[in-house]
Parts: sequence; structure tokens; C-alpha cells
Amino acid sequence: MPAVDKLLLEEALQDSPQTRSLLSVFEEDAGTLTDYTNQLLQAMQRVYGAQNEMCLATHQLSKQLLAYEKQNFALGKGDEEVISTLHYFAKVVDELNVLHTELAKQLADTMILPIIQFREKDLTEVSTLKDLFGLASNEHDLSMAKYSRLPKKKENEKVKMDVVKEVAAARRKQHLSSLQYYCALNALQDRKRVAMMEPMIGFAHGQINFFKKGAEMFSQNMNSFLSSVADMVQSIQVELEAEAEKMRVSQQELLSVDESVYAPDFDVAAPQINRNLIQKAGYLNLRSKTGLVTTTWERLYFFTQGGNLMCQPRGAVAGGLIQDLDNCSVMAVDCEDRRYCFQITTPNGKSGIILQAESRKENEEWICAINNISRQIYLTDNPEAVAIKLNQTALQAVTPITSFGKKQESPCPSQHLRNVELENDKMVPTAAVPVPDADELIAPGTPIQFDIVLPASEFLDQNRGSRRINPFGETEDETFPEAEDSLLQQMFIVRFLGSMAVKTDNTTEVIYEAMRQVLAARAIHNIFRTTESHLMVTSQTLRLIDPQTQVTRANFELTSITQFAAHQENKRLVGFVVRTPESTGGEALSTYVFESNSEGEKICYAINLGKEIIEVQKDPEALAQLMLSVPLTNDGKYVLLNEQPDDGSPSENRGAESEA
Repeated sequence: MPAVDKLLLEEALQDSPQTRSLLSVFEEDAGTLTDYTNQLLQAMQRVYGAQNEMCLATHQLSKQLLAYEKQNFALGKGDEEVISTLHYFAKVVDELNVLHTELAKQLADTMILPIIQFREKDLTEVSTLKDLFGLASNEHDLSMAKYSRLPKKKENEKVKMDVVKEVAAARRKQHLSSLQYYCALNALQDRKRVAMMEPMIGFAHGQINFFKKGAEMFSQNMNSFLSSVADMVQSIQVELEAEAEKMRVSQQELLSVDESVYAPDFDVAAPQINRNLIQKAGYLNLRSKTGLVTTTWERLYFFTQGGNLMCQPRGAVAGGLIQDLDNCSVMAVDCEDRRYCFQITTPNGKSGIILQAESRKENEEWICAINNISRQIYLTDNPEAVAIKLNQTALQAVTPITSFGKKQESPCPSQHLRNVELENDKMVPTAAVPVPDADELIAPGTPIQFDIVLPASEFLDQNRGSRRINPFGETEDETFPEAEDSLLQQMFIVRFLGSMAVKTDNTTEVIYEAMRQVLAARAIHNIFRTTESHLMVTSQTLRLIDPQTQVTRANFELTSITQFAAHQENKRLVGFVVRTPESTGGEALSTYVFESNSEGEKICYAINLGKEIIEVQKDPEALAQLMLSVPLTNDGKYVLLNEQPDDGSPSENRGAESEA
């Protein structure tokens, strides 16, 4: 079929089937062009929308680059270089944003607007003329049908003329509409080619201007800047690769360890325990009561900080205080059929918290660390050395050698303290005596008692007979009638460490050996809990009093105390030997070991003074001479144990004077 360029206007009036067939071809072409134009407009609008989004995106990008400086990063490594570089990039992005805005405006004017005008003007005009042509053709067909129905008979001339005029008007109207329609279809063929190329010309010019201005912007300075930034990024990448390789090697080394380290309790038989810790951290299970009889266990991270035990839940920023460890006691306990449990007890004797470790090693190290902290070792200049020294002293029980005795070549001056102080506070050396063996002092395997032999109630019952016990737990004055008229009343704050039977009381070495064995047994068996008491020294007795209830826990006649001494290195350790009768007629010897808040020598001085008072009490002149030789305070009421009292706590200052 030969190509048809246009519709012939001369054939519009005849409106032959051939013309109508050709018209349908042009109409089909116009419909296809309309669909394509709509799709093309959508594509161009998408490009325009993307360009507008690029403007908004570059503007947002510039704001985010500048916002980096305001971010509060926890780790700020290399932030100065990054901030300066991002500031420069933000400036470049702002300039690019201006170019993108100009390009979006050009696309709207030179690409989107022409295609919209073509669709709204040409394609809409063709569609409108098509509708008018159809209406005119229908009117012509109706008028011709009416004209064709005129009868053959002679009819009214007026009706005939009206029908003829109606046909003529309809035909004229159809002719006019067909001519306009044909002209629009013919013109559409030329407008189609212009409408397809004009928007793309505008698009191309806009892109060319954009890239030209962009090339002018990215001058030689920008190229050098990008080169320096690229070099910096490359150097960082090299460092990152080196660090990644180092971490990979470290990871392989960490993973190459024995599988036993992942087991929580792999070395149960002989764990390597560090007993000199003054700091400790790790996960423990905390026991909490949820009801009258129900409890829960929660796994939390615990750590020590100074004299405090802190707890930090997983995910928390910082830890919180759980327990003040100063002067607290800690000991292993059995709790709910769980292993490795220990309890921290407050200084006033109230039960504190119960914790569970994951292994025997962790359990014992936590107990040792808390015990070291409770002694306030962390306040010393060299806490590690102090902890090592104390634990070495306690663990010397592994050998039968009397370490305390070997260090002393002369008798202890504790029992002669008063005479020593009167002689310029210096010891008078005596001849060295041989140090007996440990087996000669204490029988091997002798049990150690870590609590007072007689509880307060039992002791009072023995002293009072069948008398009624005071419900408030207070000792009646009649129980100890010497309290009011005693020539000596001296109060000390002490903690009972232990007592054990001994073989002899002929030397103070038995006291040193008892100290060594008691401390060693406490360290080996993790027994760190002690009870604070008041030790009252009078001119007749030595009494151990409960500070809370004022109930006397134990009472020793001074005449039954045969030896007493303070440790030469740990000045706060003091002990004495008591001789008591047995039911079989013999006598038993027991050594009691205490830890005092003040110096043990002061307790020894008070005991020695009481024993001297007992010796001279029957001779008034000798007693008066003795009391005159005792240094007193200015008011003459208290015995002055030390002319230069130590700067200590109120309890220590109270222990430095005695009522006479």
C-alpha cells in the first residue's frame, strides 16, 4: 500500500467509503500518538521529579555533613580531620545543589512544558474535532433519512422545502467539521515530529549547561583536594587492614587455648588461688527473697571499688553500691543445695547478702579479696605488699616450725611493760633462752575453737545458780561485786579469734604458736567472721562483755592467767594462757587469742597491773606505793597508759586510759 501523506480536503464533501477508510487510518495514528505522548510525558516527569529529589537530597546531604561536628561520639579518634574534610565537602555539595536547582528549572521549561503543550493543544484539539465530526455526520444521516421518507404523491411544498433546507444545513455542517478535522489530522503529522524532538533538545541543553558549570566548579584546586583526601583514605585503609590482621592473629591465639578454660570449674582438685587480692571483679549469682519462703537468683556483674562492693547489671552504664565492706566478715555457707556460696555479714553482726560463684577458685578468691578489703588494707601505701605479708603470716601453718618464736631471742616484755616504761621505755636485754619445738608447746592435731566456749546465758547460769535470768540480758551488779570497788577498770574493744588447749604455760612462746595456728586455720578454712566484744580488765578479773546487751560472755580470774603477750609484728594481736581446774582433779591449760582495736601491749600492761595489785593488796603500804608509781591523768582519776596517745578512733582513745 503506497504511503499516504495527508487527507484530501476535496473528498471531504463526498465522504466516500474510501475517504472514511483513510480517515480511520489517521484516527488510529492519532490514538497511538496520544498513548505514546502520555507515556513519554510520564517518563519525562519522572526525570524532572528525580532532578527535584536530587536538589532536596543534596541540600539534606549538606546539612548532615555539617551536623557531624555536633554529634557527641563516645570515641572521637581523628574527628578533627574528618570535621574539616566534611565541611569542605558540604560547601561543594551546596554549590552542586545550586546547579541541580538550575537544571531542574531548565527541564521544567524546555522539556516538560513543550510536551504538555503538544498534548493539551494538538492532541486535545484532534479529539474534540473528532467528536464534532461524529455529531455532524449523525445529524446528516438523520436529515437524509427524513428526506428519503418523503412520499411520491404530491405533497406539501412547504414540508419539502423544510426538509431540503435541513439536509443542506446538515451537509454543510458535516462538510465544515470534516474540513477542520482533516486539517487537524494532517497538521498533527508535522507537529508530531516537532513535539518529539523539542523536549529532548531542551533536556540536552540543560544537561550540557549543568556539566559545563560543574566542570568549571571542579577546578584544579578541587582535584588536588580530592587527591589528598583519597591518599588519607588509602592510608587509613592500610592501617585498618594491618589492625584487622593483628586482631585476626590475636583471635587465633585466644582460640588456641586449652578447651578447659571454657569450663566454669575445670580445676576442682587443686585450683591456683590468689589470696592476696585487694580488688576483684566478675559475675556472681545474687540471692534475693521474693516471698516468705521463695527466693530467686540473678546473675549480675560485681566488682570492688575501694571498700565498697558494687553491682552493675548487663547493659547498665555504671554500677551501684551493694555493700560497704569495711569491717565486714565473709564466710562460705550452704544455701539451697547450691555450690560455692558465701555470705557477707555487716559489722553489727546482721546477715548481709548471699552470693554464688561459678567455681571453687572464684569462690575462694572472692572470700579472700573481701576479707582483705574488710581489714582496710586498701588504705595503706602498698596494699599488695601488706596483703601478701598478712597471708604469708597466716599460711605458715603448713610447716611445724614456730615462726614467731624464731624471730625472738629474748622474752617478750609484755608482762614487764610497766617496769620497762618506767625505765625510759626501753627493754632490758636478758640472756637468750632456747626456743621449744611446736610439739612441746601444743599437741599436734589439737582442735581450735573459733567461738567463746561458754555462751552468755550458760555463763550467767553457772555464776547465779538458780536465780532468774534478767529478760533484758543485762548483767546485775551483784554478779560481779568487785566492779564498784575495784582499783582498776580498763575497757578494750577486741575480736575473739580462737582458743585451743596447750601443753605448757612456762613460756610466752606457747602464745605465739597458738596465734600462728589460729590465724593459719582461719585462712586455710576461709573463716573470716569475728564477733566484736568489750574486754574489761579489773584488779580481780578479766571479763568479755557483749557490747549490744552488756551480757558477760566469759570471765577469767586474773590469778588463773599465767601467761600473756602481744605479737611483736602485728601489734593488735594479743593472747593469754588460762589455767582451769578439771573434774578429775587435774588442771587444763588453754590459750585465747584476740585482735584489739588498740595496741595489744596496752592490754598486757593492764593485766600486769591488775596482777600486781592482787599481790600487794594485803599490804596497804605496798599498795599505796604501787598506786603512786602509776602515771595518772591530771584529775587523778585514770591510769595513763601512754603519755603520747596515738591518733586513732574514739574507741582507741578510750582504750588508752583506765579508771583507778
